[in-house]
Order: sequence, then C-alpha cells, then structure tokens
Amino acid sequence: MTAPRRLSPDDPSLRDVLDLIQRSFAFMEGRIDPPSSMHRLTLAALQDQCRDGEIWGIGTPPAACIFLTPRPDCLYLGKLAVDETHRGTGLARTLVELAATRAAALGLPVLRLQTRVELTKNHAAFARMGFRKTGETAHPGFDRPTSVTMEKPVPGTPARV
Repeated sequence: MTAPRRLSPDDPSLRDVLDLIQRSFAFMEGRIDPPSSMHRLTLAALQDQCRDGEIWGIGTPPAACIFLTPRPDCLYLGKLAVDETHRGTGLARTLVELAATRAAALGLPVLRLQTRVELTKNHAAFARMGFRKTGETAHPGFDRPTSVTMEKPVPGTPARV
C-alpha cells in the first residue's frame, strides 16, 4: 500500500473516494437514525472539502480515506473509510496518525470525531487508537443522543484552556 496522499479538488480519485465511502458506510443503513450524511455527499461536496479542509487517501484507487477539517480548537476527522478487503491492515491507524501530524503542523491540540451511538464497534476501534469519549450530541429533531464525540490529544501541541 502506498503512503497517504492529499487529494486536490480536481483529482480524478475523488469519484473513487465517493464510491469507497458509499460502500464502507452501507452497513449503517437501517442501523442508525437519522440516516448517514453520506447520502448527501456528492462530487461537488468532496471538491468543497478539498478546498475548505483536506481529503487524504491511501492507494490507487483509494482503499482508505479521511476528511480533515481545521476548527479553532481541534482538527475534526470525518468520513474515515477503509475498503472491506483492507480492514484490519492498519490503514485507519495510518490515517489517524497522519491527522495527528497535520494537527500538530497546524498548532491544533486535539483530534475530534463523532461516531453514531449505535456503532459500538467503531467506539471500541477509536478507543484502541487513543480516543476517549468526551460527550454526546443529538441531531436536530431528536430528543436522545445520536452521536458520541471522541477526542485524542495531539502530542507536542500546547493544551488550550
């Protein structure tokens, strides 16, 4: 497998990234409520993410990808996806380590992500990578938590108060 590569808005691999996310998130159908935001993803939305944040992929076509979005207090990780045939090979961990490197370069002290309440295997996988639960949120219109927020400190960056 190749090293992670940052994708640009005109990268032809963006179509493959969209397909990868749709395949990788398909198992959530009927398991999470509300449905995944991946249903609203388009090629244009991926191009916007490349301009407003970052998309990184591993492989050609990408076997794994992650979205990184700088926020004032953290680097937000989104749409981490690994093709089923490559799960368990360390690609997700490689992308999370890349995210920590990018956060440090940006002076951001924390990696943050959200995962759905129902996806307990995802919670456990992120915990194994050093994330801890820091909160829960509810999607608009829901009176119960629908997402778990998890964070991981970025070594070598100053903690913010």
